Amino acid sequence: MAIWQGASRRLSTGAKVWRAAKKHKREMGRPAAETQVSDKIKRKIVRCRGANLKVKLEKTNYANVFDQANKVCKKVVVTNVIDNKANKHYIRRNVMTKGAIIETEMGKAKVTSRPGQDGVVNAILLTE
Repeated sequence: MAIWQGASRRLSTGAKVWRAAKKHKREMGRPAAETQVSDKIKRKIVRCRGANLKVKLEKTNYANVFDQANKVCKKVVVTNVIDNKANKHYIRRNVMTKGAIIETEMGKAKVTSRPGQDGVVNAILLTE
C-alpha cells in the first residue's frame, strides 16, 4: 500500500469526512531513509515537488561534531548509536535520526540535523 500524507478521513469526533476530490500526487509520501552507521557511505538523491532535490543519507560512519567549549567543529568517526527517542528499536539497528545520541571519537554527541533529508550528520558534543 502506498504512503499517503493527506488529510485524515475521520474527524476528532470519529465522524467520516467525505472527500470532494481524489487523492493527488502532491499528497504522496515516501518511506523514511533510516540512516545507519556503516563503513560504506550511501546517498540517494530524490526529486521533490517543484523540481527540488532532497539528499537522503542511507549509510555513513562520519559526523560533523561541534565542540561548544572550544568553538571547534571536526569530522569524526561514529562508532554506534547510544540512545534514540524516535524509536527504541533504532538503538539496536544503529539508526541515526534527529535527536539521537551517538558515540564518536570525541565522546557522546547529539544529532542536530536530519540525515534522512539533509544528507549530512551534524552533532553537538555533550558535556558529561
